[in-house]
Amino acid sequence: MAQSVPVRCPACRREQMYAPPVYPCACGAPVGPPLRRGAPAQPVTHRTWLDDWVTVRCGACGRRDRWPRPELGCACGTVLRIPVEGDTAPSHDASPGADVSWPPPPSGPGPAAADPPGPAHIPLPPTAPTPRPAFQPVAIRTARDAVTAVALYLRWLGYRDIRRADQRPSSGIGLAARGVVAQVEPSVRPATLRDVECLWLTGMTESSVCVYFSLAGYEEDARTRADELDVPLFVLDLAGMPQPVNSPADELIAAGA
Repeated sequence: MAQSVPVRCPACRREQMYAPPVYPCACGAPVGPPLRRGAPAQPVTHRTWLDDWVTVRCGACGRRDRWPRPELGCACGTVLRIPVEGDTAPSHDASPGADVSWPPPPSGPGPAAADPPGPAHIPLPPTAPTPRPAFQPVAIRTARDAVTAVALYLRWLGYRDIRRADQRPSSGIGLAARGVVAQVEPSVRPATLRDVECLWLTGMTESSVCVYFSLAGYEEDARTRADELDVPLFVLDLAGMPQPVNSPADELIAAGA
């Protein structure tokens, strides 16, 4: 279990104890960000995608992965960012799609998706699946929590360097990594047939597997079309655990990245 450290809020001067969350590495060992003891916590006044992640090295296997940056909500309403050992301020001159302000600005509707040609399936690797530890979900209270939960789930499946997608979807939030594009719908609106077809077209353009995650589920015709196009569908519960909705989703879980 991670060691607790005292954290003082610079706004109200209240001090409380904080223990950083621990996540499972791909090797199965628990990984937690090493906190910089004695360094003052900083209030969060502006969010960017890069600021919300920190690189942490696994002490068991040496793997370096990006995990959610430690944060603490004070009773006065201030959100505090906890300093981490060896971390440096992220550069805001990153490549397109890497640094995106939160929440993203509203996007207009994209072009209407024409009826796609016959289903084209991007086959998953036929190799035997690599054993993975159990996925550790993150509770969902906000849209940002939903995106964090999906990013962690994609990493658990074996995808690395998760980032905001360069191409903004017509609704929800897009994520991407090598070999995959994902769409997260954190609203109470069920995903529509058009949402699924637009994501499928994006996956075809990127030559990548496409995956849809929704909090409110899917309309019936959207589920039918996803089965025809081999688009994996997941429903997010409030505990942050993605539940497969169709056979392509079950296949993705079994095969991984």
